[in-house]
Amino acid sequence: MANMINEMLFNKTNLPMLSKSLDSAMLRNRAIANNIANATTPGYRRVEVSFEDELRGALDRTRLKGSRTDSRHIPLGRLDIENVNAKAYHPVDPTLASGVNNVDIDTEMAKLAENQIAFNYVVKYTQGIFKKMNSAIQGRSLQ
Repeated sequence: MANMINEMLFNKTNLPMLSKSLDSAMLRNRAIANNIANATTPGYRRVEVSFEDELRGALDRTRLKGSRTDSRHIPLGRLDIENVNAKAYHPVDPTLASGVNNVDIDTEMAKLAENQIAFNYVVKYTQGIFKKMNSAIQGRSLQ
């Protein structure tokens, strides 16, 4: 019974997606901070994080969802949310005109601000879900 309630409260809501989004924002923040810290390091290659395209694909209900009968089989179709993860990678782009590396400090600062806004939005949205759950558990209406 407890597992069923846990499943309904957490896995049948937006919380798994929001958790993955927060993890992605934290990884992206770390990558951007490293890029900024190494802006003058000769030969440093900037790091980016991919997440949104994979999440969009997992949420796309028009794509078929395959099932694997063996763990050695190749996944087919859209992924389950629990299998969507942010990935850090080195993009293929040329060294800037400065010749030091491929980090543009202005671009990184703008990405940092954008990431902070996205992170704050997801936190507020998550707080709203927990506020609604708390109100339902206590049998109170939302103020």
